[in-house]
Amino acid sequence: MASDNVSLTISFRGVIHTVSLPPDTPLSQLHTRLQELTSVPPPLQKLLFKGKKAQHDNDVTLAQIGLRDGIRIQMLGPNAQEVDALAAAESEHQRKEKILHERALKPQVQLRSTGSSNTVLTTYLFHKVEPLSHLPKPDTALERLTRLSNDPAIRHIMRKHKLSVGVLTELAPHEHPGLLGLNVNAGQAIKLRIRTDAYDGFRPYIEVRRVLCHELSHNVWQDHDNNFKELNSQLNREVTEFETAERRGTHYLSNFKGAYEPSSNEEGEALIRILGGTGTPLGDSVQDRRRRALEAATARLRKEEEELEMSCGTQGPSESISSNY
Repeated sequence: MASDNVSLTISFRGVIHTVSLPPDTPLSQLHTRLQELTSVPPPLQKLLFKGKKAQHDNDVTLAQIGLRDGIRIQMLGPNAQEVDALAAAESEHQRKEKILHERALKPQVQLRSTGSSNTVLTTYLFHKVEPLSHLPKPDTALERLTRLSNDPAIRHIMRKHKLSVGVLTELAPHEHPGLLGLNVNAGQAIKLRIRTDAYDGFRPYIEVRRVLCHELSHNVWQDHDNNFKELNSQLNREVTEFETAERRGTHYLSNFKGAYEPSSNEEGEALIRILGGTGTPLGDSVQDRRRRALEAATARLRKEEEELEMSCGTQGPSESISSNY
């Protein structure tokens, strides 16, 4: 064994450690010593020096891999506490994925023609709302999701079209950038981007609700074909008609506050006319101004719907995003 030790300077997260060992010391002993100093397990230690990375070959010596006296080493790697936290997070993620998978395999509840209204009320709804607890303001996110799940107009169309959703949750801004919504396995879960891209607030309720109607349509039709567009248009139309009737006193379902009201009569009528809806012809002389406003609102809403399709991650069964869940 050589008489002179090799003095190595190891930098780890801004802290400098000095280790002195004989040059014929096995690399495994250096890893063990660094674990004592930093709590980073040997298999996770990355040693960088002179533009090279030390290979995890415990049979070689310090001299054989080029570690000489005075060399500075940059070490990377998670410590034991961080490894445990990552393992716990991964375990929790796998647990949730297993629950969603098992729920998808369960047979759907079928209503008999003689079924009671109570069965309808407890079947065609959102069975669970779940914000992302690791994001800011989870309580506000829960409030937003709960408001959507309890929206009288949304619950009306879900019962009417027999739509059931296992979990209503949120789509984090960093998750699938560019998407506003995602329907997993035809209603197993619906994910909505309810937050702003900068995480500094929440998107307008009405915009998110329109995305929700879009994703509910994917419970029936996966592709953005004519069948899907007709159903999506029908759901939006029925939401508007329901709320119009509710304001006129036709429906008395709850004392829920904050229901959507179109920003104008023209916008409400435009929603009814989109994609095959029916509208009452307007006079050419007295109502020209209203007609132009209605046409502008219709064009704007059509454009918004086209943009929403481009921002929807739900695809056919052979596409990548659907198959990943």
